[in-house]
Amino acid sequence: MSAKISTEEMEEIREGFQKVDLDGNGYITASELGDLFREVGCPLPGYQIREIIQKLDKDNDSRIDLTEFTTIFQDLKDSRMAQGFRKALNKKEGIVAIGGTSKSTSEGTHHSISEQERFAFANYINTSLEKDPDCKHVLPINPSTEALFKAVADGIVLCKLINLSVPDTIDERTINKKKLTPFTTQENLNLALNSASAIGCQVVNIGAQDLKEGKPHLVLGLLWQIIKIGLFADIQLSRNEALAALLEEGESMEELMKLTPEELLLRWANFHLKKVGMSISNFSGDIKDSKAYFHLLEQIAPDGSKEDVPQIEIDMTGLYEKDLTKRAEYMLTEAQRLGCRQFVTATDVVCGNAKLNMAFVATLFNKHPALTKPENQDWNLESETREERTFRNWMNSLGVSPHVHRIYGDLHDALVILQLYEKIKVPVDWEGRVNHPPFKGVGGGHLKKMENCTYAVELGKKSAGFSLVGIGGQDLYDGNPTLTLALVWQLMRRYTLNVLENLGHGAVAGDDLIISWVNKTLVEAGKSSSIKSFKDKTIGTSIPVLDLIDAIQPKSVNFELVHTGSLSDEDKLNNAKYAISMARKIGAKVYALPEDLVEINPKMVMTIFACLMGRGMKRA
Repeated sequence: MSAKISTEEMEEIREGFQKVDLDGNGYITASELGDLFREVGCPLPGYQIREIIQKLDKDNDSRIDLTEFTTIFQDLKDSRMAQGFRKALNKKEGIVAIGGTSKSTSEGTHHSISEQERFAFANYINTSLEKDPDCKHVLPINPSTEALFKAVADGIVLCKLINLSVPDTIDERTINKKKLTPFTTQENLNLALNSASAIGCQVVNIGAQDLKEGKPHLVLGLLWQIIKIGLFADIQLSRNEALAALLEEGESMEELMKLTPEELLLRWANFHLKKVGMSISNFSGDIKDSKAYFHLLEQIAPDGSKEDVPQIEIDMTGLYEKDLTKRAEYMLTEAQRLGCRQFVTATDVVCGNAKLNMAFVATLFNKHPALTKPENQDWNLESETREERTFRNWMNSLGVSPHVHRIYGDLHDALVILQLYEKIKVPVDWEGRVNHPPFKGVGGGHLKKMENCTYAVELGKKSAGFSLVGIGGQDLYDGNPTLTLALVWQLMRRYTLNVLENLGHGAVAGDDLIISWVNKTLVEAGKSSSIKSFKDKTIGTSIPVLDLIDAIQPKSVNFELVHTGSLSDEDKLNNAKYAISMARKIGAKVYALPEDLVEINPKMVMTIFACLMGRGMKRA
């Protein structure tokens, strides 16, 4: 089936599925389909909804996943049902169809662009960057026009947003800010795209030219990814132990930690709503009447018990307004008093725009969590290590599904690992050997997941030639940190080296080849630095990396900013931050962190030099 579906059709399938799956849980249900048709003014009786479900639901679990949706796409697209589907999706309020002309799609492909998102993101940027002098040339952005798409064209706003979401990702010294030319603009966009990839955004089908031209569907998609990463940063137990208050009776901490940020956000809202006898199951249909929002605001508003935080009493009279749009406006007025009127308009609430409403609730959580960590509990909540974060961001940037939030919990059915094998050109027998969700059977499909894990190890040993001594499927299923990371590292290493081999170097890429190329390039450029291995102590100064960047793109490095001589730890870190951002600026997709250079982490150092070699070979 997949061979018969074009890239353009597959993109349309994914977009359609995401629009129907309003609560973002990975499945379509009868209620979600009903909501969609009601919203677009095409209400259908229950029996017709059930007929559609039955036609789509191949495994009879009353839920439809993307695989089932894709399987039936060919049958649906020429039928009356398919035409109704497409008509309904394109008519959805606030959505405009435009022609997409990026390299990843064919001329004339239709993309659905949300005017509501454009409005929300423009306002978010205006609020977040209004005091930044480097952005005054494009701010404030008029949210009612296409100005947003022009505002991101020079890359400055994008770089600033990335640093808002994940502070210190980009060294400010590397952003070109004055007297921009087409070349320096291109550098900014390279820096933004490669840095977005490094924090886990999927930018595979987005190029600098797409952003320069302001292609709406690509700009909005990238902005949402960047903003979402920042919004969800603290919605995880390792960063916010007070979330332990959301533990339900009989639930273990391990089970709570497995929840995605979206699920935790819903759990948080219901934790507060329970006090008034309410609950919601999504951020779309269940919040349209603003009742849940009014009560949530009342529960989280500061009560004056904390020093320096004055009490704010929520005015609930707007709850009795019969007109839903006016009621939503009253609710947002109260949210503004909490400093949280972001992302949604009254119309977005009444229409149940799931994406923007989720962003609104995340803002409420971030500013007023109103949670207290349970006392007398001895939990060892270890924070994510730098290595784990780097691997997780690398996987997510490649567009794996589902999105990886907790590296061990989200890999334990091996589906993400199997997708990574495909990325390194190791064939996967998806039909014959892989078990797909929903996993049924004993222990929530324990055996099915174990079979996937065993197959993943088998592929590594037999097809990829990895060194997996002492690693079995059980280790992946159990989430053994050391052994799981050993496999993921070899996948990342092969992915990095494949990029070099694809450039037609004519030799099997490996450590010796990279080191030889680095030293040859440095000598030819008249540089005095060199490296003996990826553990060379001089790498801790970042000077060999900066010299190599300058050799690849002459005069790109401002050596007045580089610390030399006897270096303090702070000097080394400043050099490393500059080096990592400069590597991304000249077009190298580097995932490593500045600390990896300072501490001379040989694995990550290898990826930095390999990515720079790839960039240098493209130039040659």
